[in-house]
Amino acid sequence: MQVQNTQKKTPVTLLALSIGLALSGTALAQDAGTNPTDLDTVVVTGYRASVEKALDIKRGEAGVVDAIVAEDIGKFPDLNLAESLQRIPGVVITREAGEGRNISVRGLGPDFTRVRINGMEALTTVGAGDQSGGTNRGRGFDFNVFASDLFSQLMVRKTASADVEEGSLGATVDLRTARPFDYDGFTFAASGQAGYNAMAEKADPRMAALISNTFADGTFGALLSVAYSERQALEEGSNTGRWANGPSNGNFNAASPFAAARSADVYHPRFPRYVQMEHEQKRLGVTGTLQWKPSDATEFSLDALYSKIDATRDEHYIEAISFSRGTSTTPRLVGKPAMIVKNGVIENNALVYGEFDNVDIRTENRHDEWSTEFKQLSLNGQHRFGDDFTLSGKVGISRSKHENPVQTTIIMDKYDIDNYSYDYRGNSRFPTLNYGIDPTNPAGWELAEIRLRPQYVDNDFDTGQLDFNWNISPGFRLKGGVLAKDYTFKTTELRRASELAVPNFADGTKIVPVDMTEQAGLKGINGSPSNWVVPDLNAIADQFDIYSNSGIFAVAPRANNVRSVEEKDRGAYLMGEFSTELGSLPLSGNVGVRYVRTKQSSTGLSTLATGTVSTTENRTYNDTLPSFNLVAEVTPDFLIRLGAAKVMSRPGLGSLTPGATVAVAGGARTISSGNPDLEPIRATNVDLGFEWYFAEGAMAGIGLFYKDIESFVQTTREVRPYSDSGLPASLLIGTGASPADDFTYSRPVNTPGGELHGVEANYTQPFTFLPGKWSNLGVQLNYTWVESQIQYLNAAGQPVMKTDLTGLSKSSWNATLFYEGKVFSGRVSATNRDDYLTQAPGTETGFNLDGYHGMTGTTVIDASIRYTISDQLELSLEGINLTNEASDEWVYSPATGRLPLQYTETGRQFLLGVRYKF
Repeated sequence: MQVQNTQKKTPVTLLALSIGLALSGTALAQDAGTNPTDLDTVVVTGYRASVEKALDIKRGEAGVVDAIVAEDIGKFPDLNLAESLQRIPGVVITREAGEGRNISVRGLGPDFTRVRINGMEALTTVGAGDQSGGTNRGRGFDFNVFASDLFSQLMVRKTASADVEEGSLGATVDLRTARPFDYDGFTFAASGQAGYNAMAEKADPRMAALISNTFADGTFGALLSVAYSERQALEEGSNTGRWANGPSNGNFNAASPFAAARSADVYHPRFPRYVQMEHEQKRLGVTGTLQWKPSDATEFSLDALYSKIDATRDEHYIEAISFSRGTSTTPRLVGKPAMIVKNGVIENNALVYGEFDNVDIRTENRHDEWSTEFKQLSLNGQHRFGDDFTLSGKVGISRSKHENPVQTTIIMDKYDIDNYSYDYRGNSRFPTLNYGIDPTNPAGWELAEIRLRPQYVDNDFDTGQLDFNWNISPGFRLKGGVLAKDYTFKTTELRRASELAVPNFADGTKIVPVDMTEQAGLKGINGSPSNWVVPDLNAIADQFDIYSNSGIFAVAPRANNVRSVEEKDRGAYLMGEFSTELGSLPLSGNVGVRYVRTKQSSTGLSTLATGTVSTTENRTYNDTLPSFNLVAEVTPDFLIRLGAAKVMSRPGLGSLTPGATVAVAGGARTISSGNPDLEPIRATNVDLGFEWYFAEGAMAGIGLFYKDIESFVQTTREVRPYSDSGLPASLLIGTGASPADDFTYSRPVNTPGGELHGVEANYTQPFTFLPGKWSNLGVQLNYTWVESQIQYLNAAGQPVMKTDLTGLSKSSWNATLFYEGKVFSGRVSATNRDDYLTQAPGTETGFNLDGYHGMTGTTVIDASIRYTISDQLELSLEGINLTNEASDEWVYSPATGRLPLQYTETGRQFLLGVRYKF
């Protein structure tokens, strides 16, 4: 399913060419005798200057805003945007393959945070392994698409105002690329780094460059920046695939000597295994800007951003698949009902040790090739009519195209193996697995499945906006505007008619030839076992021409992942900005209202006994969103902020699909239905903050926040036999599943919501009061505490538990110690987030009433040191995840306590670099 790319000139390409011509001409003029301007007087340099600029932005805003600013030209404090954002109070991140991917703000997950690039909303998504959530088909922004080198400023707006468009409960994140008018005259900077991952034991390049100039007496400017990086990562650990009770999937064989394992209140892992994932990524980013200021009253800017990430991922597994299989009309595919439990140990209702006969052993080799290409082009303009009235506007487009044309898994099995055992009694994240066979022996394995699952996701925005700014009096300014935004989401996944249909080899059997296998082994951790055989994916693919898209290898749309959502948002706002005094107390702020109408059209495929049918549902809903922000300047250096607003966030894209579908993927069996009539998540927010700017570049602050979430969207899940669904058994033909097998039923519903409240504390200070070089030190500290209570329902819509929002860490903190000298500079940062829930309630019986899934909290330590050789040249050494923090997910119930779900490590990362600026 590989598709050859055709080169063509995009708007981004044309803009880059024009910028290049402009820059080359003016650079020649400089060489002819024009001296470059001294940049040190106008460019933010050093980490301390970055901190001071961020505090200036925070202080000058009417609402609660935090910012991160580039340390220097094209140099951001962190390599990854998400990892930079986690330094802000209330922001925590999730990672994919050890790299920051999504953010949550004040306990609200990625779907509740909107991202704007150069003032225009955008959404970009990537692929991931199944245990990291798979391909992103939601509203959460994947920050790992972009290199941080492309951006000059990040802002996190935690309170709403009428002039910022709707769609966020947590925050609006503004990403800003550099523009030529940010610099004085000709500017050039370039950097190169060599990265090394200690676990993968691989080195990779990373480089970036920026060139900018202004000319025609400073009325015209052009800028071009480029960033390129490669990354190789190794992710290894273990996985249980949830814990199920004895009666699940038809129970263990009644003849089992260890009969306690058959009990409804005893739980076992569904497929205990070790995992290995090898990641390779190549990331290219380009920004270009043309700015024109024909007069002091008029300015235009044309901004372009292009980014592409190309990635491959190889996954190797060995597991006992019988635990998640039920009965079957094919005797050899009978799973759990054929298993004999010979012995076991039960601790806290969990079968943590077991010995089994009649076990099917499976080994897998999966290969993914995916890419995400993002393009954005926007034109901004403003003109001032006289001294008091300004008209501004923008039009633009953004396109995010994720392609995963190759997602191939080849599986081979051995059936009815005796003397299999697992042991979780020691370190449960590193179990001892005895497969009853030599797992490295390549002989006797039978080709069982060939999975072909190419998939695609598109997210497109078309935006037009017109605003006015009217200075009515010295203390009052009226703002207003209209916004038209069209958003389109499309996703498609293809699959074979039957993944169990596999051909014979040359000898007329399905036994995999020894020369079509290869050895896989853990490299960064020690497992038991650490080595096993897997099918040689390339050899088998070539042997059977599996990518021909013909015969048994033809692929067709999979119903539950062929869907689209179109939204046409039309909004208008009116807002007054005021500055006055109450007695001797200066007051400033804004008050306004925003109205938005959303037209939604959802299309999906529904599974019926006669096949699939396309279904489209349309609806319209309106929101009126008042907002208020007030700043009281108690003293010139002490501010009190008060903000209140009604906010809304649109339902998740995956929840809006009409119809229901049936899916079988190995041991995973699901019946999923959508709900296109879901109401948006609506809330009322209140913020109260106190900020003391007690010295230059210093601040101490505390902020209280409260959110009354009026409605919420929850996906209910429960496990029941397929026969309970009322769907025809014919839908299971070719899947290997039977009507007696357990399926996970899921459906999104609106729930009553609940309250969320918390506090943020922030302290920043350079130690300028210390003597000598000690005065070059400084510190940044922040702490956030959040609590929420959301009512969760079961599949029948009945309340079952009230607990935290998923993705919410009750406490999180950041600490950075920095040193900024003339020659040496450096910093050490620690970022902590507490445990958090990933699903509530749980899925399996016994966990679906008062149980939940969660992640163990982490404390990640990063460090960097820089040596300045001259004003132009600098060397750097950086270390990321120095404590090798792991990703550790678990499942909990009062009866069992915490049991492991998945655990992986990705290792430490080191980078040695050089940077030059002119």
